[in-house]
Amino acid sequence: MKIEQIYTGCIAHAAYYLESNGEAAIFDPLREVQPYIDRAFKDNAKIKYVFLTHFHADFVSGHLDLANKTNAKIVYGPTAKPAYEIITAEDGQIFEIGNYKVKVLHTPGHTMESTTFLLIDENGKEHGLITGDTLFIGDVGRPDLAQHVVADLTQDKLARHLYQSLRNKIMPLSDDLIVYPNHGAGSACGKMMSKETTDTLGNQKKTNYALNPKMTEDEFVTAVLTGLTAPPGYFPANVLMNINGYESLDVVLKKANTPLNVEEFELISNETRALILDTRLASEFADGFIPNSVNIGLDGNFAMWVGEMIPDIKQEILLVTETGKEEESMVRLSRIGYDSTIGYLKDGFESWKKAGKEVDTLTRITATELEEKLKNEEIPVFDVRKKSEYLSEHLVGAVNVPLNEINNHLAEFPKEKPFILHCAGGYRSMLAASILKMRGWDNFVDVIGGFTEIKETSLPKTDYVCPTTLL
Repeated sequence: MKIEQIYTGCIAHAAYYLESNGEAAIFDPLREVQPYIDRAFKDNAKIKYVFLTHFHADFVSGHLDLANKTNAKIVYGPTAKPAYEIITAEDGQIFEIGNYKVKVLHTPGHTMESTTFLLIDENGKEHGLITGDTLFIGDVGRPDLAQHVVADLTQDKLARHLYQSLRNKIMPLSDDLIVYPNHGAGSACGKMMSKETTDTLGNQKKTNYALNPKMTEDEFVTAVLTGLTAPPGYFPANVLMNINGYESLDVVLKKANTPLNVEEFELISNETRALILDTRLASEFADGFIPNSVNIGLDGNFAMWVGEMIPDIKQEILLVTETGKEEESMVRLSRIGYDSTIGYLKDGFESWKKAGKEVDTLTRITATELEEKLKNEEIPVFDVRKKSEYLSEHLVGAVNVPLNEINNHLAEFPKEKPFILHCAGGYRSMLAASILKMRGWDNFVDVIGGFTEIKETSLPKTDYVCPTTLL
């Protein structure tokens, strides 16, 4: 069967391309759709359907633009009621793609409209399952997201729906089916996804905790809901965009792709409430940046941290990027619904510097230099990694302020004495540093390489040992 996974690592997302006999289908496309159109063109195929497994929360799907550009039909599963024309498929309905068939399996739980698509080859053999966020490799979709859009859909209700969907629709299927999920490790749509992005259903029945046949419904609910962290704040807004529709990415980019010289950039920055977002590497940002700009580098989990740290999805944004990375920055913002970029600094930060404008810098030290500092004086150390990372292992005496909570804990950072900042590798701590600098702190240093490098020093570390539960 000709099916291809198109994986985008920065948001741990998988779309799928299915082609047979000159007809093609795309499953769960990203916002930018030209790569799918190009892929079908390469096969001299016409995109017939765009299948959506559910209303996505972690990205804005490209189904509307793709349908408009190719005349493909948009297909959702039962109960989906968006504000645009779709085929609302019935449970068990068959769609034909050339010599292949796609069977609809309604699998509510992650959301009520969640649907799994069973792929059947030209010989009538069941080949695989496109599971969306119903079943991941090693995990299942979290059932707490829909309640942020529809209050009546409590996480308990959805978890029970998910239990029944897995038992009645997924687990009875053949072990040799290939599972094609919508996400891999790093996505906020689950809590313990594997780095693997496909597997056999049979192996998942053996290894995935949620498919344990001995697990009762109540045990399943407890297991699935335990350990869930708050979802990123932009999730509900993305769901609504996917339900109600959105402006074409072509239109968004036309407005965003506006080069501004230094004078224009400065004027617009002063006259608007636009956020200056610098997407360069942490090392480049530290060496010089426009005052009051925030560093979220393209080289890391850009979309996730934009969504975590910029609470208003409609926030106007001015971009400072590495030369040639302007449009990539805009597209990656729009993937998660941040469509209000109003321009970028032409010729990048160097043009600002050459114009003699005010420049800020941030001091960084190596882990070895940190070791020497802490031998000679007591300096507070702040660890901005996730709590789970901190509990796993941390520098003795370090205070944990997770990056996504930093704005609620600013009072914990001293203003009258110096302190040290670190994360795992330097990406998140530079984001934190840029926020602190913007808020008026300037008496701190950042550790290059973060805890990864600190671990190699002789500084005392502590391992967290989970207490034994007495039965």
